Order: sequence, then structure tokens, then C-alpha cells
Amino acid sequence: MKKILFIDRDGTIIAEPPIDFQVDSLEKLAFLPKAISNLRKIAEESDFELVMVTNQDGLGTDSFPENTFWPAHNKMMETLTNENIHFAEVHIDRTFEHENAPTRKPRTGMLEKYFDTSVYDLKNSFVLGDRLTDVQLAINLGAKAIYLGDNKPEDQQLADAIALDSKDWDEIYQFLRLPERIGSIERITKETQIWVTVNLDGKGKSNIDTGLGFFDHMLDQLAKHSGADLTIKVNGDLHIDEHHTIEDTALALGEAYLKALGDKKGITRYGFYLLPMDEALVHAAIDFSGRNWMVWDAKFSREKIGEMPTEMFFHFFKSFTDTAKCNLNIKAEADNEHHKIEAIFKAFAKAIKMATKREIKDLDILPSTKGVL
Repeated sequence: MKKILFIDRDGTIIAEPPIDFQVDSLEKLAFLPKAISNLRKIAEESDFELVMVTNQDGLGTDSFPENTFWPAHNKMMETLTNENIHFAEVHIDRTFEHENAPTRKPRTGMLEKYFDTSVYDLKNSFVLGDRLTDVQLAINLGAKAIYLGDNKPEDQQLADAIALDSKDWDEIYQFLRLPERIGSIERITKETQIWVTVNLDGKGKSNIDTGLGFFDHMLDQLAKHSGADLTIKVNGDLHIDEHHTIEDTALALGEAYLKALGDKKGITRYGFYLLPMDEALVHAAIDFSGRNWMVWDAKFSREKIGEMPTEMFFHFFKSFTDTAKCNLNIKAEADNEHHKIEAIFKAFAKAIKMATKREIKDLDILPSTKGVL
């Protein structure tokens, strides 16, 4: 199915005159910084279809004669075409706001054909615009918004619909070329019920509830220091012991990472980190190779840290490697047992951050001579 970029014109591609808001002469035609260069890269490198959607108040009336609109508009389109930027459709609404026409943004009267779910993938499409009406259009279409405006939405629904808030066309290009990698797993057994979501391209936010306070604290470290957003909810049989909760969480977490990585094209693949924490020193190295293997060199003298049995530390990481299909090598030295395991989780997180990093220039490259990971 086709993914669409519904792109506003004035204030998004070209500058909007501040007084009359009409680009009605060639003298008023000015492209926004970096709009052309990045639109070209988006057109050439992505699979989005470009569609222009613009309100031109009163076009064709005395307040905005057509003979003043078309020379500047046609020059803009000619310039974009010459840069290999082609719009599949250009939708122009000519009505005034007070007319409440069904064709005027944010209404969808001009865009009915895009609701054909056999042809168009609106869920993974975007509306790019500098007004909150563009954000509302995204909601009305069932798409997401890239917002280039100044007025911050007070309405929570509008705020939630904004996938990116930026006027920088470099950031817009990067966002579209490096979409978020999200893996969600539901693992239900007679022993545990687990829900995990990981966003590898998040901001390090976490919402963890396993029923084990120290375990939650360690998983918070994973999110914070890897930069991934991590949500974990566990209902485990803690009335028996901690084993199933820890093991099954690790299995679900590894599976979520594997799902989020997708085809693994463009990733670094290898990550390694040497992390000090007070007297502790931890080496962690990971390879998302498609094969599971675990090397563990860390000994603990205490039976538990918090509610977490120290014998389960190795088991957690081994279970993660089994479902994430990665090699993991951990070596830890420390006098303080709390410092030791916390440093392990932090080093593990930093290694994952390195291994999952992507570069736009490498998006079509699989980091393997085998041709498969």
C-alpha cells in the first residue's frame, strides 16, 4: 500500500507573507531554508508519495485574483520539478474559513480517495504543515503529523498526533528516513503475564512494573542508558518465587528487541563498553548476530540484592540472548555487589545503544558477509 506525505504549501515549503498571507507575485516567492534539498532526498530515497494540500482563501475572487496566484505557484512547481520533486496530486481549496466548506482543511472533502485502505496506508502516512489545522487534518485522516508551526497545541489529542515538532527540514528528512523501531510482545503463560514494548529510537523513558523493586531499578537503567523507551508490565507468580518473573521478562524483552530490529539493515550490529562505577569495572560486548551465545564472568557472594536472587542475574542475560538472538559477553569486577550488578546493566545498555545505532547512508546495508542476520 502507498504511504502519503500530505504537504502544506505556504509556511511549509515556501514562506508565508506575514501581512496578507498571499503569495500573489514572484517577488513574494521564497522557499524555506533547506526545503528543496530535503524534499528531493525524500522524493528520491523514500517510498512516500507526495501530495500537496493547501488552503488559498478566496482564490478566484476579487480578494485573490487567479492571475496573481498562478505565476508564483507555477514557478514554485517548476522549480521543484526541476529538482526531481514530483507531486502525485495538488489539492487546492479556494474557500474562505467562514464558509466551513467540506473541502477546506482540516476537513477531508478533497481527499476522500485516500481512505481506500486497499491502496493507501494512512496509518503510516504523515501530514506536514505549520498550522494546527494541519495536525487536525492528520487526525481526521488517521495519519500522524509533522508540525512546523509556532503555536503549541493545548488540546491533548492534537499534541498526541504530532510525531515530530520541528521547523528544520534536515530533522524532518532524518525523521522520515529513520522511522522509530518499536517492538511489542505479549507473553502469557500459566506462570506469568507479561507485556513489553521497546522503542529503540526513544528518549530513555521507562515505565516498569515487575513486582520486584530492584529488578525494576535495573530495567530503568537499561532504558536510561541505552536511550530506548521501555514499558514492561508483569503479573508473575511471586507467591512461589522470583524465578519465572525474571526469566520470562528476559525472554519477552529479548523478543521485543529482535522484533524492533527488523531486518537489521543499517545497524552497527556490534556494541562494546567499558564502564566504571565507583570501585566496579564492567566490560560488556554484544553482537546482534542472529545467533545466541552467552559468556559470563561475574561472581556474587550475596544471596539476594533487594528481592532479586543473585543467581538470577546470569539467567536473565542468558534468557535475553536466547530470544534476542545475540552474543553477549560480560565481565565484572567489584567489591560492592550492588555496584557490580548496576554497572553490568549500565554497560549492557551502553553496548546495546552502540550496536543498534543506525546511519542513513547505511540503511540498505546489512552488516554481514553472509547476507543474513
